[in-house]
Amino acid sequence: MTNDAMNANHAPRRRWLGVLTRATRPELEDALALVGDLPALEHVRPSEPGMVMLRGRVGGTGDAFNLGEATVTRCALRVGSGALGVGYTLGRDRRKAELVALFDALLQDETRQAHLQQTVLDPLARQQAAQRDAASRSAAASKVEFFTFVRGEA
Repeated sequence: MTNDAMNANHAPRRRWLGVLTRATRPELEDALALVGDLPALEHVRPSEPGMVMLRGRVGGTGDAFNLGEATVTRCALRVGSGALGVGYTLGRDRRKAELVALFDALLQDETRQAHLQQTVLDPLARQQAAQRDAASRSAAASKVEFFTFVRGEA
């Protein structure tokens, strides 16, 4: 399988993991109430905090350098006998990592996917887009443009 084929197959999962990771824990807890009955959960890797090295690039495209470390919490769980869900989140919020992993596993079930997409992911994605837009507008409102007069030789 080529990288393009693998990326095409993983694009929806990459999208929903991004939306879930950017959501707050209270938002995920509220969304869990919409799911209803859950099958048995098996913790393959219980929620645990750890550290990751953040890398940067000079000028965005130049040489890579170590920027610093960040705390990340990860979790992996299996819902029933179904798919394995994974969750990673910045910080030490174990419950949030577990909720992300739970939703990831549930979204891999094609019988639940459309319902969860409509009731959980789409509202969260719209809310996150509105927050990004508001932050962008706020930053644009404070933008200062500088210009220089050219002194002419008369």
